[in-house]
Amino acid sequence: MLKKESLYLFINNEIKKLSMRKSLKIILLLFIALTTWILVDINYPVKRNIRIINAEETARLDGAMWRSYYEKKPVKLLLQSAELMRTQFHFPLWRSMRVAYFAAKAAFVFKEGTNRASYEKALPYLVKYFKHISDISKEPFNADTAAKQELEWWIIRRFRNEHPPAEWEQYLAATASTMYHLPAENFTDYAHLRVQAMLLRDAKDSSITESDWQHINSLLTDAWKHFSKTLQAPGS
Repeated sequence: MLKKESLYLFINNEIKKLSMRKSLKIILLLFIALTTWILVDINYPVKRNIRIINAEETARLDGAMWRSYYEKKPVKLLLQSAELMRTQFHFPLWRSMRVAYFAAKAAFVFKEGTNRASYEKALPYLVKYFKHISDISKEPFNADTAAKQELEWWIIRRFRNEHPPAEWEQYLAATASTMYHLPAENFTDYAHLRVQAMLLRDAKDSSITESDWQHINSLLTDAWKHFSKTLQAPGS
């Protein structure tokens, strides 16, 4: 009887060992497959036409990212930014996460700033962000210039007594001009509407309501529709 029980235990233990080895092998193969996918996704050279965007999705994500930024939700902002990278710039999945990290990092480094010197600590992350977009674009652009223009309108918005909203619009249009190789004046309507959305958000501040966010999203939708039409206009 004891021999039978010992044999049973032996066989049972061997089966468990085999099952464990098989499970570990499957896990290892899955890990290798995932790692390979990520490395190929991030490093394989691809080119995209960044002039083709989904205006409504871009506007929705733009507004959602603003909300996450002001509500201090960096992880949510990162995921929304990654989705925006796929919607607006057509990044592959894992590459979109990498680029979104630089965008989110720049935003929250800037948010903690108190003066121009501390705000400018966000610049290296913005340069990396725009460099990745330039690299994937069929029409590369000067990432350093775009990053500086983007950061400048972030900064002057903090000094609104010295820099009125019309000046914010100029930098927004200038950044788009750099990225898409079109005259800045072509982006006037886009820049004006997006700044109007910013002004509404700033005016409400901590008292902002769901209705206000809907109004902001409406302005952003109109802004990005103008943006898309500009990119698709004959001769653009």
